[in-house]
Amino acid sequence: MERIAAILISAHIIGDFLLQPGELVKRKTGFRYLLLHAAIHAALAYAALQAWNNWRAPLMVLVIHIVVDRIKQGREDTATAFVYDQLAHVLGLVGIAWLLLRWSVLSSFSGAGYPLMVALAGFTATVRAAGFLVGKFTGRLMERNKLELDGLISGGKMIGQLERALIFLFVFTGQPAGIGFLVAAKSILRFEEAKKQKLAEYVLIGTLLSFSLAIALATATRWAMGL
Repeated sequence: MERIAAILISAHIIGDFLLQPGELVKRKTGFRYLLLHAAIHAALAYAALQAWNNWRAPLMVLVIHIVVDRIKQGREDTATAFVYDQLAHVLGLVGIAWLLLRWSVLSSFSGAGYPLMVALAGFTATVRAAGFLVGKFTGRLMERNKLELDGLISGGKMIGQLERALIFLFVFTGQPAGIGFLVAAKSILRFEEAKKQKLAEYVLIGTLLSFSLAIALATATRWAMGL
C-alpha cells in the first residue's frame, strides 16, 4: 500500500506544481477548467500506476481533486489554506491506496520507473511547492509589518528555489554537512540586513522555514524511494 500511496502522491505533486500553468490556476474558478485540471491529475495517476485495467483509481482521483479544489476556492489564499489543501489531497490519495488494497483491485505497485518518479516529485515539492508556502507565509509577514524590500523582481523567489535545490541535493547524496556551508554563505551575504531588526527577523524566519521544509522533503523523498 505504501508504494501505491507514494506513486499517487508523486503524480499529484507533478500535476499540481510542474504541469499546472499559471493561466490554468487563474481560470480554475470556472468548472470547465477545474474539470480539465482534475482530468490531468487523473491521467497522471493512471499513467503512474501502470495498472491499465484499473479505472477506479483515476476516477477517484478525479472526484477527490474536484471536491478539494472546489472547497479551497471559497477560502482566502493563505499559507494555512495552502497546507490544509495539500494535506486534504494527500489524505485523499492515501485513502484511495487503502481502498484499492481493501477491494483487492491493486495489492502493490509493480510498474516501472518508481524511483525516478518519486525523486522528480520530491525535487519538485522541495523547490516549487515549498516555495509557494514560504512565499505566502512571508508575504503575510511583510503586509503586517509594512516591510518594503529593494531588489530584483522575483529575486528572493529564485534565491529560495536555488537554496532548496542545493539542500535537496546535499541530503539526497548523503552530504548534509554542505547545508552548513550554505547557511554560513547566506549569513555573510545578509550581514548588512542583520543590522535592521525587522528585516533581520523577516529574513531569518523565511530562511529557517525554507531550509526546514527542504530538509524534511528531501529526507521524505529518500525514505519513499526505499519503500
